[in-house]
Amino acid sequence: MFAIPFLDLPPLTKASGQIRLPGSKSISNRVLLLAGLAEGSTLVHDLLDSDDTRVMIEALRSLGCGLAQEGAALRVTGIGGRLSVHQASLFLGNAGTAMRPLAAALAVLAATQGGQFELSGVARMHERPIGDLVDALRQLGCDIQYLGNDGYPPLRLAGQPQGQLATGAPVRVRGDVSSQFLTALLLALPLASGGDGSPGADIVIEVDGELISKPYVEITLNLLARFGITVQRDGWQRFTIPAGSRYRSPGAVHVEGDASSASYFVALGAIAAVDAPVLIEGVGNASIQGDVRFVEAAVAMGADVRMEANRIEVRRGAWPLRAITLDCNHIPDAAMTLAVMAMYADGPTRLTNIASWRVKETDRIAAMAIELRKVGAQVEEGADFIEVRPPAVWQPAAIHTYDDHRMAMCLSLAAFNGVPVRILDPQCVGKTFPDYFEALFKLAHTHHDQVPVITIDGPTASGKGTLASTLAASLGYHFLDSGSLYRVAALASLRQGVADSDGPGIAALIAKLKLRFDGPRLYLEGDEVSDQLRREDVGSRASKISALGDVRAALYALQVSFRRPPGLVADGRDMGTVIFPDAALKVFLTASPATRAERRHNQLISKGISSNIDDLRADLEARDARDRTRAIAPLQPAEDALLLDNSAQTVDESVAQVLGWWEERRPFGA
Repeated sequence: MFAIPFLDLPPLTKASGQIRLPGSKSISNRVLLLAGLAEGSTLVHDLLDSDDTRVMIEALRSLGCGLAQEGAALRVTGIGGRLSVHQASLFLGNAGTAMRPLAAALAVLAATQGGQFELSGVARMHERPIGDLVDALRQLGCDIQYLGNDGYPPLRLAGQPQGQLATGAPVRVRGDVSSQFLTALLLALPLASGGDGSPGADIVIEVDGELISKPYVEITLNLLARFGITVQRDGWQRFTIPAGSRYRSPGAVHVEGDASSASYFVALGAIAAVDAPVLIEGVGNASIQGDVRFVEAAVAMGADVRMEANRIEVRRGAWPLRAITLDCNHIPDAAMTLAVMAMYADGPTRLTNIASWRVKETDRIAAMAIELRKVGAQVEEGADFIEVRPPAVWQPAAIHTYDDHRMAMCLSLAAFNGVPVRILDPQCVGKTFPDYFEALFKLAHTHHDQVPVITIDGPTASGKGTLASTLAASLGYHFLDSGSLYRVAALASLRQGVADSDGPGIAALIAKLKLRFDGPRLYLEGDEVSDQLRREDVGSRASKISALGDVRAALYALQVSFRRPPGLVADGRDMGTVIFPDAALKVFLTASPATRAERRHNQLISKGISSNIDDLRADLEARDARDRTRAIAPLQPAEDALLLDNSAQTVDESVAQVLGWWEERRPFGA
């Protein structure tokens, strides 16, 4: 996942390939809580690894549940409906799927078994309403106090041992704000139905008003059944939990791929899968998630879709997409993706019955309207609708994401329009899909010359590798240390027994190399080889093969192949003059031989290697002279390079200088 302040997406053109979805957030956190409350242990497969699931796991650990990793699966040993921990403070981030059901379950357990629990989250969580759920729990006799503003977290839940709940009358809860309130009651109230051997009776929940987001309640009912609770449903207004209900582990549960996350890739296929399809694995027409019905809306807009039980295949169909008017009550989260698809449509698209957007991680109606207007769309918003007209002219824009994962993922699709898009705070996708942007870049294509490149050239020991790798990490870009590639080719040819005079043979090896840079570390075929590249035999061979024309041509092709979305920072001696002459920013380091010699001397001393600073300086001056006068790619700055004397600068100061230059060349403004 990108831990950077912003991520620039170049103009993207097409998409194709296969993606396997992460586990569903809605299913993952429900399964975790059910397994934590149940008797026995549950092996959970394909669990989503995200911010929301991590806070749920930590909460369960604090409450005494057993948690053990078994390979890729997580084994959860539940508390069997009996508290072993009676006091805890739980921080739940911005995870509504953790806050609401945990509040209900702990309120019920504290009220009947005694205890005191405090639940809090980030600032935005303390702005998300929970009053209707608290009101419903107070009808039962639960002791719940607001620790901040009435109607919102943080909460304190308390009770005395052997307490009784008033379950004789139906528990009433509003259904028109968030379906999570009903879900929380459905998950919590089996704990009060007498399944622990105490006197019990049926517990009835009645919903006031129209229930929104019904498919999420369907998920809850389906998972309750897997854990031994069969809820009787009378339409969407009355739900009965049978007396004596008791959570029992099913032994193992497999979490489906996230249908809400699938919407981004269904939309990607509808917008950009021109030559080959986008294949989405992990969810399909056998899904228990309501958001899989997003596919119906995408088809209505013109997508060409084929579905199987656990797979969706999408191609571009109608183009431009068809504008639609749609009641989105059945796909509230996934409907956000339609708002971005609407910018590629042939007219205005109107999405209605989305009032729940306003009480999510941010006010999503307001946020979506603001950000879509930035890229050129005309947007009308109301209390429970949004209408989007496609841009007449697309504009480059810096997209504010409001610490909302869905804003970041949805608006990334605006990059398929011919102009770049900047996503601010891209790491917010960690809430549900930490690797979203990596997945997007594996599927998305763009014209080679549209991928931004920054080159950092300079003489030996000028610090270009450190500057370039740090700069790449700051931007979320790929990194190329060109100076290591001849040594990599030398090492690979030694491993394969190819003669150092066999130019075609070494070139063939280079064409098949699987390389990855991770900062200053280099991986060959999955193995880190950074230290091996410093071997004397590798260095000697690298010097010999660098004179072979076939090798130079193969390495040129290899270096160029590193230019892929979202961008590249490349360091070397001829990056800006030979390899990437069209780079958007070229920097040439001009640190003096004296400064470079001192740096190299300090570096060697720190490793316990003795050195003479005068000898180092003489050697560097001699190498500079050779590099400047060599016939092929002599060391010299590109005509349009910016010179940076980093003699008196720290790495951070040099990075800040280059980032400042880069920002001046970006089209996003202040």
